Amino acid sequence: ARLDVWFDHYTDKEEVVLWMNTVGPYHNRQETYKYFSLPFCVGTKKTISHYHETLGEALQGVELEFSGLDIKFKDEVMQTTYCEIELDKAKRDAFVYAIKNHYWYQMYIDDLPIWGIVGEADENGEDHYLWTYKKLEIGFNGNRIVDVNLTSEGKVKLVPNTRIAMSYSVKWKKSDVKFEDRFDKYLDPSFFQHRIHWFSIFNSFMMVIFLVGLVSMILMRTLRKDYARYSKEEEMDDMDRDLGDEYGWKQVHGDVFRPSSHPMIFSSLIGSGCQIFSVSFIVIIVAMIEDLYTERGSMLSTAIFVYAATSPVNGYFGGSLYAKQGGRRWIKQMFIGAFLIPAMVCGTAFFINFIAMYYHASRAIPFGTMVAVCCICLFVILPLNLVGTILGRNLSGQPNFPCRVNAVPRPIPEKKWFMEPAVIVCLGGILPFGSIFIEMYFIFTSFWAYKIYYVYGFMMLVLVILCIVTVCVTIVCTYFLLNAEDYRWQWTSFLSAASTAVYVYMYSFYYYFFKTKMYGLFQTSFYFGYMAVFSSSLGIMCGAVGYVGTSAFVRKIYTNVKID
Repeated sequence: ARLDVWFDHYTDKEEVVLWMNTVGPYHNRQETYKYFSLPFCVGTKKTISHYHETLGEALQGVELEFSGLDIKFKDEVMQTTYCEIELDKAKRDAFVYAIKNHYWYQMYIDDLPIWGIVGEADENGEDHYLWTYKKLEIGFNGNRIVDVNLTSEGKVKLVPNTRIAMSYSVKWKKSDVKFEDRFDKYLDPSFFQHRIHWFSIFNSFMMVIFLVGLVSMILMRTLRKDYARYSKEEEMDDMDRDLGDEYGWKQVHGDVFRPSSHPMIFSSLIGSGCQIFSVSFIVIIVAMIEDLYTERGSMLSTAIFVYAATSPVNGYFGGSLYAKQGGRRWIKQMFIGAFLIPAMVCGTAFFINFIAMYYHASRAIPFGTMVAVCCICLFVILPLNLVGTILGRNLSGQPNFPCRVNAVPRPIPEKKWFMEPAVIVCLGGILPFGSIFIEMYFIFTSFWAYKIYYVYGFMMLVLVILCIVTVCVTIVCTYFLLNAEDYRWQWTSFLSAASTAVYVYMYSFYYYFFKTKMYGLFQTSFYFGYMAVFSSSLGIMCGAVGYVGTSAFVRKIYTNVKID
């Protein structure tokens, strides 16, 4: 028999493989176990071995096992018993637990997913029934399979020490569905293209126009006044200038390009954030072109490949910034930058993996897959990071600031409480979060529930809107900070943009308690662990975008001011 996952053309009476994938609670799509971890029986056909085709499949817990059912292309099968379950007390308890927790199972025919429910309880919840009859209806167009439907019938009460016969039937029917459109039935346009979704995009777009206009108007008017005042001051003699009320951002010109505190970790964060932005941008474009949702694990595989391939971006931006700030220990910085995100992701996955192994979940990552991921980090990501770091240090690593940095740092004057960096950081993430939180709902629902996310055009728009809003907000925050004669703008601009992640993580708590029905250690740790990884990555990306935009703004205003 063949592995039909690689083929999509059939000849009459050619074998069609029904793969059993996973089983798990309906209320948490991400908690899955092997199908045969429940005491289902196997059909009479000889077992076909199956291997993970992709790294993404292995990481997502895809566990394809042969059902043993005899299915041939266009060959109808009347209701046939394929095996019997000897239902002792332990097996009955396993089925009862699955039914109480609303367990669903997933199967595949020719890469098309099929879902079925294990069983149901009566109204009182005392008696439990198992669905024993799988009624398959397969649609074909020419020599290709384009549609699969499963109807579960044959409700049998679970009574210990009885035999339960499992049966199936296969009906073939012609279909007008084109092969390239066969996944359309799994999409949910009424959900993803709901008026609220369109309204949220329009609302965010209007926020961008308003914010960009506001920033341009306030800053250009303010800067024009400042430039006019400074040009007047240049015509004064020294005595008049000393007696004048010079204040604001010009006062800190000798300190504004001073290296940030902790330049090594700061440079590594900026490099990592630029890489995450590159990965997000490229993966969304690929998803828009390729329809990655039609293949198991392809989105994750693509993201890992793109992340590894964009490692020079991390090295270039991190290495050049560290060199500009006068850093000498560039090899250590390169290692930190290369492994910052992989260590965060792998550390979380490793922790959750222990819990998954304890629960015998299919989400437990195999040892071979862990080794593969480590090899990618050591032999792909690290060397490419090194190349990027060397290029960054040599091409743009020279400090070419428009103002000379004073030898002695200027004391920072006292200011009102709302101008303190901590307050600016807390407030900085509100508007960027406001521009994306509706999209967060759709992304969360597609990941944690049975929805396939396919509107990547929306996601690209939201990414662009998020970047524009983030840059505008951090520029305003930085300008207020510099006007208060506080030159600690590097970390403030990064953290005020990165604080978006805090609001996203807070929103994930609301989503968990009000939009999901998850419970238990495994589901809770899985949810909050991976939401922490997602929020942190988003925060690092926003922080880097905010810093890069603000850095260009700061360089621009100090280039245009004549400094004596």
